Amino acid sequence: MIAANSMPVGTPEKTVVKVGYLPLTDCAAVIVAAALGFDKRYGITIQPSREASWAAVRDKLLMGELDASHALYGLIYGVHLGLGGLQKDMAVLMTLNQNGQGITLAAQLAAEGVRGGAELARLLQRAPRQFTFAQTFPTGTHAMWLYYWLAAHGIHPLAQVKTIVVPPPLMVAALRAGQMDGYCAGEPWHSLAAAEGVGFTVASSGDIWPDHPEKVLGTTAEWAVANPATACALIAALLDASRFVDDVRNREVVAGLLAENAGLPLPAGVLNAGLSGTCVAGGLKCFDDGRVNYPYLSDGMWFLTQYRRWGLLREEPDYLTVARQINQLALYQQAAQMAGVALPASSMRSSRLIDGVLWDGRDPAGYAVGFPVQGATQEEWDASQRQAAWQ
Repeated sequence: MIAANSMPVGTPEKTVVKVGYLPLTDCAAVIVAAALGFDKRYGITIQPSREASWAAVRDKLLMGELDASHALYGLIYGVHLGLGGLQKDMAVLMTLNQNGQGITLAAQLAAEGVRGGAELARLLQRAPRQFTFAQTFPTGTHAMWLYYWLAAHGIHPLAQVKTIVVPPPLMVAALRAGQMDGYCAGEPWHSLAAAEGVGFTVASSGDIWPDHPEKVLGTTAEWAVANPATACALIAALLDASRFVDDVRNREVVAGLLAENAGLPLPAGVLNAGLSGTCVAGGLKCFDDGRVNYPYLSDGMWFLTQYRRWGLLREEPDYLTVARQINQLALYQQAAQMAGVALPASSMRSSRLIDGVLWDGRDPAGYAVGFPVQGATQEEWDASQRQAAWQ
């Protein structure tokens, strides 16, 4: 494995940095940093690159067409582990946001009495058809939030329902067309579904895990090793931008930049709802005095526990070692010092999730096998992956 955590920094090795993103509310820091000149403070120029899907982000990072990207936390971990495709050592430079995701169900389910997970579970037991739910990438955050929420209500996400992969910008159209019963994705696609009357948000990701990690600034370990000063400058610029995004006084400016610069030409009310948490309770957090952005080792380890829980990992990983390989604590610490951002007291944190189970990173192996709903037979797992198609 390539180790980037001890690399010294200085003058940026690259002054033009191509950073990928998907048109989502939580790409705001990338767009704001480039549009308002936060990058220039640190001697770099960010070139935002709009991508069509998370699979495109993965492929362009692996081929070197992107220097770094706004990315699903689990995308970076999945590639590092070689799950569903080629393996390449990867790096998480910082966390870009917490919360801001959700699960939306088709409007017709409300007419069938569904108000939450308990009613959905009862409907599944008596319905004469298979239910289909979409997420955005097989190892990504949305797959894990969807699986966790279903399982918390006694629904096995691999054995009892069908899951498919749909790029975030296509979620509302697919729901409107009746191609699925619900989806897990980020904003503004929940606010838009509500505004158009085609769906209702049944749970926010913050309901599932309060202040959970979501998107990260991801790159390959090879790039981080070759460009440590550039990586630090990029992190510092995005820390400054994240501070700006979190300030409610800047919400109108941020919504305007998302509409004009990020490829989200949606009504201001929809974008503001996504920023404020109107549909997705808890709201989007991009800074919170730096507490959002630190790449906690325990956050990365949690995704490994879920891969183990659902059968993506057939053997026990070394949870802490993998997290230390990927999450670039030393680079982040240097960048945080450059940007004047405080560091937490520990690289581990704890939280109690929707099912009442505490996650603190102390016993990841025990945590992974301790759920009443978990695992899949090889046949169920193979079928679920054929459905998802790893796109």
